[in-house]
Amino acid sequence: MNLQVLTDLAAEGRIHELELLSLQGGFYVLRARLDSGPRTLLDESGKTMQVRSTTHLRELLRAVPRLPCTLVQQVVHDEMCGQPEGVIEPLRIPLFLDEPW
Repeated sequence: MNLQVLTDLAAEGRIHELELLSLQGGFYVLRARLDSGPRTLLDESGKTMQVRSTTHLRELLRAVPRLPCTLVQQVVHDEMCGQPEGVIEPLRIPLFLDEPW
């Protein structure tokens, strides 16, 4: 899904939430949650778009209708130190795209 498709789907009200996934290496990937499942934002060449920061994300989404957004980050400390058996849920923080901080 490219930025134009994301904008169109948002205007149609088909996107429930945006997730900004924090990945190793200091970059992020944007994923839109739809009824059909998550879809990742792609660049012009069809590759996963790497978002550099939340400021970069705000610039990318200027023309996109307002949507709820969540920063999703795995808790590396939990993985390194070991935890009880079971699923370790990622840290999910609401991200307000219309506010700079």
